[in-house]
Formats: sequence, structure tokens, C-alpha cells
Amino acid sequence: MAHLQLTALAGGADDEMEEVALLGSYDEEAGVGPEGEAEAGMRRVQVRVTGMTCSACTSAVEAALSARRGVRRAAVSLLQNRAHVVFDPALAKDDDIVEAIEDAGFEAEILPDSTVSQPKSQKTLSGQFRIGGMTCTACVNSVEGILKKLPGVKRAVVALATSLGEVEYDPSAISKDEIVQAIEDAGFDAALLQSSEQDKVLLSVTGLHFVGDVDVLHDILKKMEGLRQFGVNFVNSEVDIVFDPEVVGLRQIVDTIEMESNNRLKAHVQNPYIRAASNDAQEASKTLHLLRFSLFLSIPVFFIRMICPRIPLISSFLLMHFGPFLIGDLLKWILVTMVQFVVGKRFYVAAYRALRHGSTNMDVLVVIGTTASYVYSVCALLYGAFTGFHPPIYFETSAMIITFVLFGKYLEVLAKGKTSDAIKKLVELAPATALLLLKDKEGKYSGEKEIDASLVQPGDALKVLPGSKVPADGIVIWGTSHVNESMVTGESVPISKEVSSLVIGGTMNLHGILHIQATKVGSGTVLNQIISLVESAQMSKAPIQKFADYVASIFVPIVITLSFLTFLAWFLCGWLGAYPNSWSAESSNCFVFSLMFSISVVVIACPCALGLATPTAVMVATGVGASHGVLVKGGDALERAQNVKYVIFDKTGTLTQGKATVTTAKIFSGMDLGDFLTLVASAEASSEHPLAKAILDYAFHFHFFGKLPSAKDNINRRKEEILSQWLLEVADFSALPGKGIQCWINGKKILVGNRALITENGVNIPEEAECFLVDMELNAKTGILVAYDGDFIGLIGITDPLKREAAVVIQGLKKMGVHPVMVTGDNWRTARAVAKEVGIDYVRAEVMPARKADVIRSLQKDGSVVAMVGDGINDSPALAAADVGMAIGAGTDIAIEAADYVLVRNNLEDVITAIDLSRKTFSRIRWNYFFAMAYNVIAIPVAAGALFPFTGLQMPPWLAGACMAFSSVSVVCSSLLLRRYRKPRLTTVLQITVE
Repeated sequence: MAHLQLTALAGGADDEMEEVALLGSYDEEAGVGPEGEAEAGMRRVQVRVTGMTCSACTSAVEAALSARRGVRRAAVSLLQNRAHVVFDPALAKDDDIVEAIEDAGFEAEILPDSTVSQPKSQKTLSGQFRIGGMTCTACVNSVEGILKKLPGVKRAVVALATSLGEVEYDPSAISKDEIVQAIEDAGFDAALLQSSEQDKVLLSVTGLHFVGDVDVLHDILKKMEGLRQFGVNFVNSEVDIVFDPEVVGLRQIVDTIEMESNNRLKAHVQNPYIRAASNDAQEASKTLHLLRFSLFLSIPVFFIRMICPRIPLISSFLLMHFGPFLIGDLLKWILVTMVQFVVGKRFYVAAYRALRHGSTNMDVLVVIGTTASYVYSVCALLYGAFTGFHPPIYFETSAMIITFVLFGKYLEVLAKGKTSDAIKKLVELAPATALLLLKDKEGKYSGEKEIDASLVQPGDALKVLPGSKVPADGIVIWGTSHVNESMVTGESVPISKEVSSLVIGGTMNLHGILHIQATKVGSGTVLNQIISLVESAQMSKAPIQKFADYVASIFVPIVITLSFLTFLAWFLCGWLGAYPNSWSAESSNCFVFSLMFSISVVVIACPCALGLATPTAVMVATGVGASHGVLVKGGDALERAQNVKYVIFDKTGTLTQGKATVTTAKIFSGMDLGDFLTLVASAEASSEHPLAKAILDYAFHFHFFGKLPSAKDNINRRKEEILSQWLLEVADFSALPGKGIQCWINGKKILVGNRALITENGVNIPEEAECFLVDMELNAKTGILVAYDGDFIGLIGITDPLKREAAVVIQGLKKMGVHPVMVTGDNWRTARAVAKEVGIDYVRAEVMPARKADVIRSLQKDGSVVAMVGDGINDSPALAAADVGMAIGAGTDIAIEAADYVLVRNNLEDVITAIDLSRKTFSRIRWNYFFAMAYNVIAIPVAAGALFPFTGLQMPPWLAGACMAFSSVSVVCSSLLLRRYRKPRLTTVLQITVE
């Protein structure tokens, strides 16, 4: 969950007392002392309190509880409708607590799972919640505000486009059920999708047809050791289980349910992503059902108003009286009432919930516009029935507005679903099942069993057949084959796999059978980490969205004000005779004439388009980036990358291949070359540096080339045996960062490193050696100097070949207006030679790892945006200091963790892709904002009748509703155009013509 852009917890020590009373701090919860432990001998309960409406209610409940004999402490939360009470069980009972609250005028109920006192934990969990019912940015702000105020919630972020919320919370202070309840109390649907707590799982159970089946499942789970708690949902055929992974494994739980029920019940681990997709499908289906019902009722209303009067027979029937009403009017009233209050119920409920929490959204506008039209039409109908004068009625207006809004919401749901296609495709890469190799008591393989891939555990031996996917990250323990790893590396050429080779879950085994031992499963696999990164990026908010959030917070009140002013202006002008009576003659009077303009203003305004402009584009862009091997960790990184002025490259492993090889070994003493290499290799054997490994390999092959068997596994085994016998014993080894190493061999000090290390120790470098060293450095080779017992004895030349695309990428960045910079710890001559070869003009050499961040800060002083591309542990401070950190995918985990972008395919061309994608994305976001703002700026005056005096153009409210419905759809579709993004070809960037 690192790098999620989570908003900080609001409030602090200076919060108003009313806010404390409203929320009730769990950190100050009754019964928890300063050490975070329940008071000895005290009983602690949670009580559900209903009927509280404000902070005065919470004060009344707290006062009633505190006055009760035996109650030590009490804290009441209005938002959660709960009281947390600590009391002495010798002086008071549960019933006394309930009675005290009821005496204060509220209803109370002791929660059954609250009577077990649990020690307070400092552990923080991250939960992902599905939030339904949000329509615009105002809803997002409302939910975020409520979540951030919950006691125990550390940070929270909500995304409109994905309908997801990420919450970091203290499980000892608040449970996931309480978070769900708080969201639902705010008027939205909520459900937990997944939690970072590893011992909690949601299983779907097939075979739960009758109540007796539920009883069987209960009995099975009760007998099982290691289960802390469980809850069965008969309606959804699900069971929520909390278990101790040290006592019982997930696979054992699933197998026990199947075996104990005689195969009547079968449990499967629910994939949160598949469940989320199912929720999307359900939402689309529900909206489509409402749309069909609304169309079924609205089309007859439209025909009665527009078509039927032109058909004499039908017109005569509709003009007949049924009591005081015309049959046509009565039919429209009945049909529209069903649309308004049955189909439109969702708008009333959402608007009420928003207003109850002090926020406004699109639903408020829809309710105001349609209700005004409906109420006026009912009043006009009744007025005509009792007076005989029939003013025009506009029942079809409210029905068609609701129909068009639902149609727009349905299209929006479908389009928003397309924005998360990247996640769905990544999830589909993971295989559904795995072949588990079974062992007998003697440890020999006795058979195989097909299991759910989610039940694979670390250490399991798995069989991977040709043409099937690798179920988990692991290591090959038997067999040879070729595996297609293009999903991660981008290389279409299959990779050869044999014993001891690493394999990645989700990749395709092409030819032979492999037996692998699972090393990483679940969230630890490479594929799941990629999915997590993409999902986290889609959840994050780009800074540009602050603009939309601000506009959304004031949008609806401004629109309602404009609507009222529109009505007032047209009505007063008509009343004072400022315009001809013929203008309002069709509407019968200036009141109705003005009201139609006012309703059109309310209905045509759309805050949704502004709210969707950024998140939908970011979602599509992060998905597209993942498909091109560029993982973006957040919308803020995506926004910063568009303005990058400098790109800083590390040399080793970034510009170069990171595969150092020794090219030269020259002696400047009477020592034999073999003895020299043995001495240096012995010293470097304890170092993890890539150059040390290159020296060790060179020395080994010098001594043993042609003396080992050809089979690779035998070579590795034989090499280890020889190294233990061949190398000399080393004492007092120490690595000197940025310089080299020193140690003692045969009682004499040996130094292996750069020029600075040798000169600092008072060793003179012969002029011949200095000239040889300078010549190597001018040819982009690194010189390793060796001193033994105070004398210079020789040097070793090492080269690290440049990546084939390095020079072209540097030229491409220059064409894009970006300045490439190289920062390296290598010497100046080698650095300049490498920089000249790739075309970099600005170089900083001999920079210690800790000082790379200082170089970045010096470039940032004038406000320039600086990107850093690196791959090693020593690059992580610089990656963190840069405005945009880009880690090469083949680099270390620490470097990847510190970066904002991960270039999965280890290809420098992806640096250009990352910057180009960022620029294209924010160009699209600006267009989205332009469309959204232009729509409202143009549409609202037109709906208000600004053109009517000159052109006679009047926008009916139903047409305004249609425009509003399609405005948000147009913004989402605009973002979806990013799916057509193609990474720039270097020939195009460099304007090279290939013949």
C-alpha cells in the first residue's frame, strides 16, 4: 500500500469539543489506559445506541452512563451510534448499562462480540472497500470526510471512477464492519473487498441450498482448530473466516469443509478483483433494469403528448372526462408518478443522504428539477379540474429527465468499466488451478492433485504441464523447458528454464514438464505486485483534481442560485411587461414561462463531468502504461512527469548492461599473473559488488578453464568445491563505499579499488601504470588498482557494455526538450568517455551514493522538475529525492520501492514512453476539463434563455436533462481514447526516415 496518495487525517489537538463528542475517540476509549491495556478486573462492552441526532444526544448518553453506579468510563460516538463502556462487573451488569441509556430516552443493545476484552494493538491494516452510489466529486468528498473523522482511521482515499476506497486503520480501535457501517450511514452502499490482514478470508460455498446445509457448515467450522471467528451469509452463499495461520492453513480449511460434508459443500476463495467485476456487472444490470422500466412508462407519456393529438380517434378518447379529469391527463399523471417515485426513488434517497451530511451532488439537482416540474403539473391539473381553465401541464418533462439521466448513468457505468480493463487483463493472466505434487510418509512423490491456485502455499511442489501457466513464483526443482515471460520482460523470445532457474507466476510454460517449488504466493508474487501497483495508482489523486474538488464543493449551490435568479429575472420582466406577452402565451403565463427556464438551468448543469475528468484519464493511462511495461505509482507522479526538464541517469546497470567483464590484467611487479589473480580474487570473494564478481569469475576461468565438465549444474557444484580450496584465507575484510575494499592476507594488507583508495593509503602509483590507467579510462574502461603490503602491484581493466538503445534514447530525450544528465561514482575520465559515447553533455563523476541526492537538489533550486533513473540500492536516496523516480525493473526491491515509475522491461526506451504517456494523459485531462467547463459555461446560459430574445430558442427541460446525461458520458469516452495510445517509435521521435 506504499505510495498511495492518502489524504492526511484531519483534526488535531485543537479540534472543537463538539467534534470530539460527535466522533468519540477510540484512543481515549473507556477502559483503555495509557499503556493501551484494559483495566484489571473491568468489563468492557460496546452498545449500539439508536435515536441520537446531534452532539447534545451523545452528551446526554455519556452523562446517564457516568451517573450509573460501577461505570468507570464511557465514550459515545454519534457517527457510529455506539457507546464504549468500562464498568466494574461486581457493581453493575449489562442490563444496567442498557437501562441507563434507555432512561435517557434512547434505544440500546449490547453487541454480542464486544464483551471479549482485547489488548490494544499498534498494528495498522489497509482495507479496500467497494463504495456504491457515488455520482460526483461531492460524494467522494463527503465519504472521505466521514472516513477521515472515524476514530482509528489513519488515512483514507476514495476514487469515483473505480467506486473504491482505501482505508488505513487500527483494528483495535475500529473494525472493518464499523467502517462499512459508517459508509452506509452516509447513504452509500459499502462492502469490504480485501484487507492486508493475512488471516482473514472470504470463501464462496457451493451447496448451501437449505437451512440445514448452513447448520452443517456451522458444525464443521466450530470443530476446526485455529478458527477465531466466522460468519455465514446464506443469501450470498459466503462465509467470512478469521483464522490463525500458525494453527491452520487456508487449504486445510477448504479441504476440511469438503471432506466433513461428504463433498456436499465445496469452498472456493473469492478473488476480490472478480468480485469487484461482478459488482460492476450488477450495477450495470440494475441501472439497465430501471432504464427499461422508465422507458416503458415514459414512451406512452411522450406519445400521449406529441403523437396522439394528431390521431383523431385516439385524441377524442383522451379528451373524454373521467370525473373532473381528462383521461389523457389522468393517464400521464399515473404513469409519471410511477417514474417519479418508483424509478426515481434512487435520486431522492441519494439526495436526502447528501443533504443530511451537508453536501450536495448531481442527485440534488435532478430531484429539484423533476420535483418542480411534477409538483407544478399536479397543481395545474388540479386547478384545471376544479376551475375548468386548463393551464398547460408538463408531466412528460420529469419523466423524460429521469429517463435520460438513467440512460446517461448506464452508458457511464459501461464506459467506466472499460477504464479498468487493464486490471481485469492482469488478473486473467493468473491461472485458476494448480497441480500439487503429493508426498508419502517417506517424502517421495506419490501422486498429484488439482487445487485452486489461491490455495498454493510457500514450499509446495507443483507440476507445470506444457501449455499451462506457472501458478506461483518459484524455483525449478526438476525438468527443462522454455517459458514465455513476455508479460513481464516484454521479450517475445522464450526463456530457457532448468534446475535452479527462477520462474514467475502467470507466465506460460511452452514445451517440457517442470516441477517447481513455490517461493512466493498470493500478494507476494510479481504479478500481484504489478496488479497492486496499477490499482494503487488508479486509486490515487492527481494534484490537478484539487481544482475539480473545489469546483464540485460550490457547484450545486451556485447552480441552484442561478436557477432562482433565472426564474426571478424572467418572472419580474414578464410582470413588469419588459417583454411581449406573446413570448409567454404558449406557456399560458409568465410564471410557467419562467419556471421552465429555471428547471432547465437546474437540470442541464452537470458536476459529474468535472469529477470524472481526471480519475478516468488516470485509470486508463495507468492501465495502458502497465501494458507497455511502465508501472505508474500514482496520479501525482503522472502529473509531475509531464514537466520533466532533467533526466538523471546512473551509469552502471542503467546506461550500461550491468554485466561487468574483465578485459585487462596487467602486473607492475615481479609477481606471477596467476598468483596476482589469486590474491585479488581472494580479497574480492567477500564483496557483493558486481565488479568483484567479474574479477572472481575472470580469475576462476584463468585457472580452471577447460578443466570442468560441461553440464551447468555440475559446473556450479564443482565451482563451489574448488573456490573453498583455491582461495586464500582473508582477515579483517572491510568494504569502503565509493572506493573499494581492504583486508589482510598472509598477515599483509591488500587494497583493491580506485585511485583515491590507493593514494589515501600512501601508495605511489608508477608513472607507467598511471599512463596505462589513463588510456583505459579514456576508452570507457574502469581501472581497479591493487596494492599489497604497501606496494603497488598491478591493475585490472573492467568494462561494462552500454545498452544498445542508450545513445538513441538520449538523442530522443533531447528532441523532446529534456536534458539528460549522468551521475556516477566512477572516475571522471571513464564517465566522460561513456557520456561522449551516448551523447550526454552534462556529467557528474566520483559522486558518492549519499551525494547523488545533493546533485538532484541543486538542479531543483530553480524550480526545474528532475527525474532520476536508477537500479541499485545506492540509487534509492536519489530516486526518493527526485521529483520523478524511475526504477529499472531488473533493479533491487529497495530501488523499486523508492521510485514513482517502475520500468518493468529493463529498457531505457520506456523512459521516453513514461514521459510521453504523462504528456498525452494530461493533454487529455485538460481537454476533459475544457469540455466539462465549456459545456456548463455554454449550456447554463442557453438553458436560462440567454438566446431566446434574439433567436426564440428555448431549451425544454427534458432536452436539458438529455444534455446533462451525455456530458459525463462524453468525458469518460474522451478518456477512453487513451486506450489507443501507442508508445512513440524512436525513429519518429528522432525524425529519422527508414528506407
